[in-house]
Formats: sequence, structure tokens, C-alpha cells
Amino acid sequence: MKKINCFLACNDTAQTEKTIQQIIHSPLVNAVYLLVKKECNIPIDGCQTIEIDSIQSSETIKKITEKSDTAYSLIYTKDTTLELGQFALERFFLIAEDTQAGLVYSDYYEIKDGLRSNHPVIDYQEGSLRDDFNFGSVLFYNTEFLKEAVDETTENYQFAGLYNLRLKVSQQAELVHINEYLYSEVEFDTRKSGEKQFDYVDPKNRSVQLEMESACTDHLKKIGAYLAPDFKKIAFNESNFPLEASVIIPIKNRVRTVEAAIKSVLIQKTTFAFNLIIIDNFSTDGTSELIEKYAKKDSRVIHLIPERTDLGIGGCWNEGVQHSACGKFAVQLDSDDVYQNENTLQSLVNAFYEQNCAMVIGSYTMTNFKMETIPPGLIDHKEWTAENGRNNALRINGLGAPRAFYTPVLRDIKVPNTSYGEDYALGLRISREYQIGRVYQSLYLCRRWDENSDASLDVVKMNGHNLYKDKIRTIELKARQNLVKKSIIR
Repeated sequence: MKKINCFLACNDTAQTEKTIQQIIHSPLVNAVYLLVKKECNIPIDGCQTIEIDSIQSSETIKKITEKSDTAYSLIYTKDTTLELGQFALERFFLIAEDTQAGLVYSDYYEIKDGLRSNHPVIDYQEGSLRDDFNFGSVLFYNTEFLKEAVDETTENYQFAGLYNLRLKVSQQAELVHINEYLYSEVEFDTRKSGEKQFDYVDPKNRSVQLEMESACTDHLKKIGAYLAPDFKKIAFNESNFPLEASVIIPIKNRVRTVEAAIKSVLIQKTTFAFNLIIIDNFSTDGTSELIEKYAKKDSRVIHLIPERTDLGIGGCWNEGVQHSACGKFAVQLDSDDVYQNENTLQSLVNAFYEQNCAMVIGSYTMTNFKMETIPPGLIDHKEWTAENGRNNALRINGLGAPRAFYTPVLRDIKVPNTSYGEDYALGLRISREYQIGRVYQSLYLCRRWDENSDASLDVVKMNGHNLYKDKIRTIELKARQNLVKKSIIR
């Protein structure tokens, strides 16, 4: 019956001892190993210790594998007390046996500031390639697949060891989610969702991101979804446009912010003609009247109210892009935000011709409502490279802003009619065929305030967003695999 070896991150002896007492007497558990750093190597009765550098490193995964001599290996990645639910180990074991999964994980209870709350997680799918996918802190691996994954790993990752492990395991077997709350874990990160979402572009995490990109790129090559940097060229010779560029603002009830956005467009200095198309999705707070005031005094401002009543942000974009007044290039501006200076539009349009791309993404600076810079400051997405950007795009959760598009391509592809992830979907789809250009200087001020759509999301809403983006990645992954297969056949 002794089917499981348990590997527990250990930094606090008292916390770990409480965890050990729950598992050491289980008839399923063969041995308990404590993953300890050199300075914390304090023995606990009944347990063996494994000295590690980091729970995230390839070296740690290798050391775990060397001690994995049972059918299953449970890895607990947090060093706080783990509270297992009733027959939780038995449940992990039985479902692992029934499904022959490579990894089994479950929903859990989160203890934050002393309060316990439900924390459901989501099903893993082929497109769940982001390195921040939440499995919870209890990872129940089939040891056979665990060992094969380690044998297949050639890189020695300091930060991407766990990420690389689950990618390698997913190449061999299914990763199965148990929709049951099987344990409780303590969460110390109490930041709101809007504060967490930019961690991956924080400059201090640059070395981490490079490793994650390496692991993901290797995975894409293994599953036949990697695209070499060969792109379709664009002649930019479409002539049936009334002007060179249109700024597109989809909006609903943003009377507090839209005027600043409009003004930041109208002061743009360019060598070409441009207009501003605002798609007003039935605002009721005075936004419509404010837009109309500008439309009456400046012919460049076009105030559109859709006929349809079922449009999200993406649907509003389609209204603007398909409009006869839309220019050759369609340039994004959110109603909460402003262009940084009078040269933003010119810089974006120039990039299309200079880099021969169907989409251009600039850089932006995070500010508060008063336009004062807040951490992490500049978001430049320098993880993007011309050689590997479109592959790495399948790993990260966003591509940046402001975004601009060659209108004929956008009209052909269409924007998903959603209010979340539509821009990311476009970036993936366009990068499958065309180069995406970058401008790394700040062109845009992104204002964070309580009414941002992603400022403070609960776990259910976050799960919905993440599930949608994972689905977008899954679809794109399959499309790229088909593309690679066709190129091989030819």
C-alpha cells in the first residue's frame, strides 16, 4: 500500500511538523523528504532531508526524482502548514490510478489574513502554456512520467525547473484537475488582481522570463508548434482609405476619463491625416454628450453608436474598423488612458513601414489617476524578439500597448466580440503569419484606478479570464501545428 513519497518545502520547522503529522502515518505514504536550503537544514524525526537551492530549479527536480522510488510523488511547494482534507491522499491516489494522469491537482481552500475561502482552479489544456498557471501547491505526479521528464531535460534551469517539468510531463500524459477541495494552504500575497498582473514584465524578473521562454520554446519544438521567423511581407499599397490612420476608442460610461483621452489624440502632430473614431456602447453617465461636444467642433472626431446591443469591446472595435471612415492603420486607445505625448501616432505609423509588420505594439507607463508614475513604471515587453516573439507570445499573458493594426489584415481576421483577451487573440493570430513590430519607448500612459475592468477581480472571474486565454492559446497551438505539418509535407 505504500505508494507515495512526499517532498515538502521546509523553511519553518514548526509549520512543517504540523504538515508531517497529517501524512506520515498514512498507509499510502512510504517516506517524507524535506526540501531544505543549507541554512535551514534542521532535522525532523521520521523524515529525511534533501538540500536544495530553490524549489523551482532543475537541480531540485533531479534530486526529488532520485528519491522517487514509489508509484507516485507528492510535491508540496509551499513552506507553510498544509492542511489535508478528509481522505485527501486517498483521493489523489485513486484518481491518479483511474486516469493514469501524469499530474493530478485539485481545488483548495485559501487561508488569507486568517480567513478561509474557496479557491477553485481550472482545467489544464494544451494551450495552458503560461508559466503562472495555478495548480495550487500540491502536485501529485506519476513517478514514471516524472522520471521520463527529467531524463528528457537537457537544460539546467535555476528558475524554470518546475515549469519545464510539467511541460515535459504534458507531452507524455494528461494533467488532471480534481474539482474538489482537497486541502487548505496559506496565502500571503494579498495584492489585488490588478497589482499582480504585471509581475511577469517587472525588470527584476528578466532572468526568470528568459528561462521560461527557453523552456516553452523547447516544448513548442517537441510538439510541432514552433514557428521559425519567416513572415509574409506587406506592400502597404491599399489605396481605398480616406486617410492614413484612425484612433479607435471603444467606450461605455467613462465620463471621468474620456475627455483626457480625446485631447491626447487631437494634439497629435503627424505628417499625415488622421481621425478619431469613438464607438459609444450606449453610455448613460454623460459620456455620450461629452463625445458629441467634441464631434461638433472638430470634424476629425467621429461619434458612432452601434445598432447592435450585444457588443463587447471587441465588437465595438469591429464597428470602428469596418467603418468607411477608418484609415489604413487602426490605432488603439483605451478610454481610461492617454497618449504620452504629441508624437505617439507618428511613431506607431512609422514603425509599420520601417519594420514591415501587420501589427505594432508600443510601450506604456503605469500611472495612478493623477498621471503620477507607479510601480512597475515602464512596461516595454522587451522579452519580445523578432526571432522568437511569436513563439514566446504563447507563454505570456499579454503583448503590451498601445496596439496598432494594418486595417486590411484586421478587417479580414475580425476582432473576437469579447471584453477581455480580444487584443491577445489578435496578437497570436496575426503573429502566426506576420511580423509584429515594436516601439520600446513609452508612448502611452496607462491609468490604474478602481474602475479599471481588471482592478480587483475575484477568483471566479480571474478563472474565467484565464480559461478564455488558455482556450485562445489552444486554438492557436493547433493552427500552428497544422501549419508546421503542411510545411513538412510540402
